[in-house]
Amino acid sequence: MMGRAKLTIIPPGKPLTGRAMPPGSKSITNRALLLAGLAKGTSRLTGALKSDDTRYMAEALRAMGVTIDEPDDTTFIVTGSGKLQPPAEPLFLGNAGTATRFLTAAAALVDGKVVVDGDAHMRKRPIGPLVEALRSLGIDASTETGCPPVTINGTGRFEASRVQIDGGLSSQYVSALLMMAAGGDRAVDVELLGEHIGALGYIDLTVAAMRAFGAKVERTSPVTWRVEPTGYHAADFLIEPDASAATYLWAAEALTGGKIDLGTPATEFSQPDARAYDLISQFPHLPAVIDGSQMQDAIPTLAVLAAFNETPVRFVGIANLRVKECDRIRALSSGLSRIVPGLGTEEGDDLIVASDPSFAGKVLPAEIDSFADHRIAMSFALAGLKIGGITILDPDCVAKTFPAYWQVLASLGVAYDD
Repeated sequence: MMGRAKLTIIPPGKPLTGRAMPPGSKSITNRALLLAGLAKGTSRLTGALKSDDTRYMAEALRAMGVTIDEPDDTTFIVTGSGKLQPPAEPLFLGNAGTATRFLTAAAALVDGKVVVDGDAHMRKRPIGPLVEALRSLGIDASTETGCPPVTINGTGRFEASRVQIDGGLSSQYVSALLMMAAGGDRAVDVELLGEHIGALGYIDLTVAAMRAFGAKVERTSPVTWRVEPTGYHAADFLIEPDASAATYLWAAEALTGGKIDLGTPATEFSQPDARAYDLISQFPHLPAVIDGSQMQDAIPTLAVLAAFNETPVRFVGIANLRVKECDRIRALSSGLSRIVPGLGTEEGDDLIVASDPSFAGKVLPAEIDSFADHRIAMSFALAGLKIGGITILDPDCVAKTFPAYWQVLASLGVAYDD
C-alpha cells in the first residue's frame, strides 16, 4: 500500500469487529529513548513504537554516540555512556515535534556544538520560547527564525537554578526542560507561567519516565517542579499502547456499532488522550462544548466523529493545534467542509462542527488534503466508514506514528479503492 498518492475508503456497511492492537505510544517511546540515551548502561525498552518519529530520535542518538539495537519490531536495546557526544553533522529530525523539542534541550548537556534541524514543515513550527528558556539558564542556544534549525553550544552546566516557560504553550517545551535538568550540575526549578496551563498529563508522563530512569523530581507547587542533578541510570521500561492511536479504533467502534478489542482497557492508559474514550462513549450525544486543552491529539478524531453527532459541537482550548504538523484547526474545518459545505467552521481558534447524523449512508465524494499530517489522514478515514466517496490524499503519512493503520482497518473489514 505504500507509495499511493490517494486512498478511497469503501464504507463497510456493517459493524467493525475483531482484535486490533494499537502501536506503542509515540510520546512515551521518544521520552524513553532519550532518557535511555542519557543514561549510563544498557536499557531495554519493550512495547515501543517503530515509526518515522521514533526512528528520527533513535538515529539522532546514534549520531551522538549511543548504541541502539533493535532485536524485534517493538524493542530497543539502548546502551549509553551517560554522556552524549557532539554529532558530526546537524541532526535531521523530519517533522518529529517531540524529538526536535526534546533534543534541543538535551543538546545543552553535550560538550560541544549541536545543530537541530528538520524538514520544511518543522522549519515552520515554533521553538523560540524553548530557546529563550535555555538562554535564561546561560545556555548558548540560537535560532534565526524562531523555528528550527537551532544551534546549541553545550557545556552541561547551567548559570541559573530556575527556568520559567509559558505553561499555555507546547507541553513539549516543559518536558524538554525537565528531562534536560536532571543531567545538569545543579538542582533546577522549572516553573510554568501564565493563566492557562496546557497539557499537564504529558508532563506527568515525562516525570514518571524520568523517575523510572533514576531522576529525582518533586512537584513543589501546582506550577513548579524541582529536578535534582542526579543524571540517569539504565532501566528496563515497558511502553504502553498509544492512546492517540486508540482513539481512531474507539471511534470506529462507536460509528459502526462494532466491538474492537484493543488488548488494553481504556481505563489502563496513562496518556492524556485516553480521556477521549469517555466522550466517544457518549456518541451520538457528544457534549455541545468540548475542551481539548488536555487531549489535543484526540481532537481530530472527535471532530470527525462529531460530524455524525445528533447536535453541533464546539471545540475550545485547541489554539495549539494551529502549530502541530499542520494547522489542524484549518485542516479539519476545510476537510469537513469539502464533504459538506459549512460542516466545519472556525471562530477564532474554536472549531465548530455542524453535525448531521443523516450524512451516514450517503455518497458525498470528497478528496481530503491530509497536509502530510498523520492525524488528519487517520481521522478523516473515519468519515469514510459511513460516507461513500471519501478519498484521503497522501495516505502513507500515517507512517509517522501508526505505519500499519490501513492494514489494521482492513483486518477489521474495511476495503479500499485506489
